Amino acid sequence: MRKSIGVMAVMLALHLSGCAATSSSPALVRVPDKLAVGANETLRMVVPAKGVQIYECRARKEQPGAYEWAFVAPEADLFDSRGNRIGRHYGGPHWEANDGSRILGALKERADAPGTSATPWLLLTAKSVGPHGAFSRITSIQRVNTAGGIAPAAGCSAENAGINARIAYTTDYYFFGAL
Repeated sequence: MRKSIGVMAVMLALHLSGCAATSSSPALVRVPDKLAVGANETLRMVVPAKGVQIYECRARKEQPGAYEWAFVAPEADLFDSRGNRIGRHYGGPHWEANDGSRILGALKERADAPGTSATPWLLLTAKSVGPHGAFSRITSIQRVNTAGGIAPAAGCSAENAGINARIAYTTDYYFFGAL
């Protein structure tokens, strides 16, 4: 009896510690079907990010005399479930872990974010372009739970061509790898 109580206490402690870890982790969301990863991929990590989307005021190529905010690059810090900085996200697009491992993404699919003032949700393929580490075996990335980051609605004209706008955003990146 004493042995089974000890085993039950250990199991309860493991269960409670698992619940505590889960509650501090970002909530997983259902993504649109077109953002689904391959059947041979599994979720490796969920990484919250906070930073800016950078836009530049430029002349429209297809409409002489008109100007638009054109996307340049992201700049964001990546965090673990406890809020510790574990890497960064920047133009390319690249995701780089503190251990030096780095991946390069390529857009595969996009879907409108549920909120109108948020950047689209994305599915990207990924390939390792750095040393072996936390990100070296990632094959796909989903960008979900976006908030903010969309281009300004106004303020781009011939007078301010070439200026940058840095728009705050947050998101969760779901990193997937082969089974």
